[in-house]
Amino acid sequence: MLRKTFEGAIARVVANHWEDLQFSASITNRTARGRKFKHLGSGSLIAFPWVTIYNEHFIEIGDDTMFGPYCALSAGMLPGQQCLTSPVVRIGDRCLIGRGSGIVGHLAIDIGDDVWTGHHVYITDQNHGYSDVHRPISQQTQPEQPVTIGSGSWLGTGTVVLPGASIGRNVAVGANSVVTGTLPDFCVAVGAPARVIRQYSPETGWKPKDEFGSPVH
Repeated sequence: MLRKTFEGAIARVVANHWEDLQFSASITNRTARGRKFKHLGSGSLIAFPWVTIYNEHFIEIGDDTMFGPYCALSAGMLPGQQCLTSPVVRIGDRCLIGRGSGIVGHLAIDIGDDVWTGHHVYITDQNHGYSDVHRPISQQTQPEQPVTIGSGSWLGTGTVVLPGASIGRNVAVGANSVVTGTLPDFCVAVGAPARVIRQYSPETGWKPKDEFGSPVH
């Protein structure tokens, strides 16, 4: 009975103060962990708990950018790896990376300013290969291809951005889309692979979606 009373009291304390604990344990440029980054800007925060963060000295984050809890952020394959470029991952100002998302860079991932994502978005510049059918796929990798995401864009929940993808400025990508190629500025894209369904131009305004429909390469 005493044990149950004690456990109940502890549970209430944790529940009442969990948000405060999350904030105090988060990574900012004022924490020891934050000072490991190549750059972590003023007002930026990586919420606690996170999943995996390593090789921070190859990662650059601008001002007022926030990562939700349970995110993964890394450069290279293993902690301590010496990468060929620096920064490997660059994220601009005022970005919001949704809960449970992952950004895994090996060569170059460049995310502009004011980019927001939904939950569980995955961005990488390297993928598994399948050139040898006799080897496990886990032991095969494809060459890295740089990834860029333009300022002002939005990636819906569950979006996957794969090597070589280039997303323009102010692009809206629908939930659960897979981006493998180039998406132009000022467009809406959905699907796997992501296809442009609407695009704006100053001359014609929004083009009707029946002018699109083929995969974007």
